[in-house]
Amino acid sequence: MTEPLDAVVTPMFPLGNVLFPHAVLPLHVFEPRYRALVTDCLAGDARFGVVLIERGSEVGGGDARFAVGTMAQIVQASEMPDGRWALVTVGTQRVQVDEWLADDPYPRARVSTRPDPVAMVEAASAIDDARRALVRVHALRAELGLPAPTGELLAVDDVVRCSYEAAILAPLGPLDAQALLDLDDPVARLERVTALVHDEIEVLQFRLSG
Repeated sequence: MTEPLDAVVTPMFPLGNVLFPHAVLPLHVFEPRYRALVTDCLAGDARFGVVLIERGSEVGGGDARFAVGTMAQIVQASEMPDGRWALVTVGTQRVQVDEWLADDPYPRARVSTRPDPVAMVEAASAIDDARRALVRVHALRAELGLPAPTGELLAVDDVVRCSYEAAILAPLGPLDAQALLDLDDPVARLERVTALVHDEIEVLQFRLSG
């Protein structure tokens, strides 16, 4: 089980995409300040926070960032001869940014765990609805030659994990993904994923009919 965080100072990696807990995130690190971040992380616990950039660019700084993100654990790291890094990371837990600190030598923040409450309502139907919607949307994407996962979807019974896996599997834009990450109720997250996927199903059906 992941250790909860309470006002911990951690390196931060603002990105143009949302990282969910349990998601795999490959990274190609080339900017000097983030090379330094990777070196320091690997000398410690190999973790850093990931947040979505609200306005601005991943490169060069000066961006505005959302306040809810996810801790990333480095599971593979390969340094290239020119100092760039190829990383494979995995999202571990949601965090709330309590305070942004100086960006020198790289972005840092004081963060705390954003807990996932246990669902207080029956979640099986919400999981089933999300599973059916995801199966349908990926079948349509496959017909159109778009990337689509294979294998069993949402195979676990843990509603919190299912809610994140559904968000990972859904074809979402970054702002919709951030809205899902912000939600504390896993059943509400599943229901919102299902609604967004149904919207995408309508779009794909229209494309196939034309």
